Parts: sequence; C-alpha cells; structure tokens
Amino acid sequence: MNPAIGIAVLLAVLQVSWGQKVTSLTACLVDQSLRLDCRHENSTTVPIQHEFSLTREKKKHVLQSTMGVPEYSYRPRTSLINKHNIKVLYLANFTTKDEGIYTCELRVSGQPQMVSNQNVSVLRDKLIKCEGVSLLPQNTSWLLLLLSLSLLQATDFIPL
Repeated sequence: MNPAIGIAVLLAVLQVSWGQKVTSLTACLVDQSLRLDCRHENSTTVPIQHEFSLTREKKKHVLQSTMGVPEYSYRPRTSLINKHNIKVLYLANFTTKDEGIYTCELRVSGQPQMVSNQNVSVLRDKLIKCEGVSLLPQNTSWLLLLLSLSLLQATDFIPL
C-alpha cells in the first residue's frame, strides 16, 4: 500500500473519531417539557447521526433518532434543535412516567464502530428549571462601575 494513502486513511479515521465525542448531557425543565442538552465536539465535516433514548424498567425506548426508528408514542411529543456543537431535545408533557435514564448517542455517518454517548438519570421532582440565557457578560465589572457612579451622584460627590 502506498504510504501516502495509509496516512490519509489514518488522518480521516482520527478526524472522524474526534469529531463526534459527547462532552455532556444535561436535563432541565421548561414549563412542562423536559429539555435534554447534548453537547458534543464537532470537528468533522462528516454528518453526525444522533439517537436520544430513555431506559425505564430495563427497556430502551427510542425518542428521536437519525439512526433508527423512534417509538410511535414519542413522535408527537418530541422536537429537536440541532446546532453545530449541541443537540437539544424537548419532550413535551413530561410526567413521572417519563422518568428514567436518558441517553444521547452520536455516531459519524458511515462509521458504525465509532459511537460516543452520555447518560443522565432524570427524576421529575429532582429536575431544576432551565435557566435563561444571560445578556450580561461573565465579567460584570462595568455594572459595578455604573452602580458606583449612581451612588457617587446620590451622595453629591459627582454633581449632576
């Protein structure tokens, strides 16, 4: 085999294996819907397939998938938002019957052996409410400056 071809194949395999690793799976509640955030690396141009599933009483229920067929009963209750480094699944009308272990599984198209997944255990009474997106930057020193200016004006250190 030509060494250049061998190196090209090795680089392609490395790109594919690094391109789809699940980095975190979190769950929270939005109104009456469960939200699952599946964050992942995405350093490949090859399409990434996904599968969200629920394991309850030792039985796996596929909720949303591009790798197989989701269960019919979950189809009208699920919606997916697919971004570059995150896949967000919403499960509407979440109840205690939907409690269990949720899995996000990713696979690069054409590479069935290269699978990455994460699990999260979900109990309705233990779920936190999803936080909104903060419009404030992480460094809020500018906010402290504004507050201190108002305080200085109120104490007549700075005239109006």
